[in-house]
Amino acid sequence: MLLFAHDAILSDLDGVVYAGPYAIEGAPEALNRAQEEGTPVAFVTNNASRSVDAVAQHLIELGVKTDADHVVSSAQAAAELLAQRLEPGARVLITGAQALADCVEAAGLTPVWSQAEAPVAVVQGFNPKMVWENLAEAAYTLSDADVLWVASNTDFTIPKERGIAPGNGTLVNAVATATKRSPLVAGKPESPIFETAAKALKSSSPVVVGDRLDTDILGGNRAHMATALVMTGVETYESVLSAVPAERPTYIIETLDEFFEEYPQVSVEKTDKGFTATCADARAEVDGKSLNIFAENDVDGWRAATAAWWAQNPDNELPVLPENISRD
Repeated sequence: MLLFAHDAILSDLDGVVYAGPYAIEGAPEALNRAQEEGTPVAFVTNNASRSVDAVAQHLIELGVKTDADHVVSSAQAAAELLAQRLEPGARVLITGAQALADCVEAAGLTPVWSQAEAPVAVVQGFNPKMVWENLAEAAYTLSDADVLWVASNTDFTIPKERGIAPGNGTLVNAVATATKRSPLVAGKPESPIFETAAKALKSSSPVVVGDRLDTDILGGNRAHMATALVMTGVETYESVLSAVPAERPTYIIETLDEFFEEYPQVSVEKTDKGFTATCADARAEVDGKSLNIFAENDVDGWRAATAAWWAQNPDNELPVLPENISRD
């Protein structure tokens, strides 16, 4: 079964394990089963304002068997990125929450909160209580070109109960505009957070599981890891079909339960009109800018469809869809 093709699962949270305050049906049970089958699971989050203990407790309340040692945040990844580049005990200006400062300290560095304390680096993570003075302090410190700047993540938006709100990326951009500098980024869609998670599990062949092409799948691909897009979150089959090469997943699964099934082989052949792909009993044919799907099983049909369409469009720089999609 697909599970045994990899020695660890690096799982996203929102859209994979839960949607808002509620668990996605069957997700906790599937992740618990994976662990019972001997495949460890780490949970990878871009949220740098919550401690790994708080995230683990939330997962436990939803029925997932885990602990803080199996949660990897962008704050941890940022701290590790800093530790790789700085001397032990080096002072780091915290532009973020206490959870970020705790990770910096755990990495053997010294968190400080003002330019007056002579930091040699700035680390920036999301904090809903962030004020102008915090961003200004970071900008003042970064006026020294020798000061290292690391951002936990650059998500421009975050979903909240009342709608979409500005994320850490908007705050990072404010500092970037003031300093005309760009940070190193530790979180998704960059590779360090996945490398940190794999290291924590002592994994050499993990699979990254997520519901977003532009963060989870792109980041996993950048880390040269296998990626599985689960269709319980924000993406649609059409958005997967149109994906640019860097955001194309290794696997497409409807739910996490498909980790306990054999993943069907997908074959692609060149034809006079384009490409034909088969997956189990499904077939997809690309004829120029048209796509025809012949399938009784929906996910197998889309697996074949993406393979054929991606073969037709191997280097598209922008998302591209067929002009016509027919289903028989």
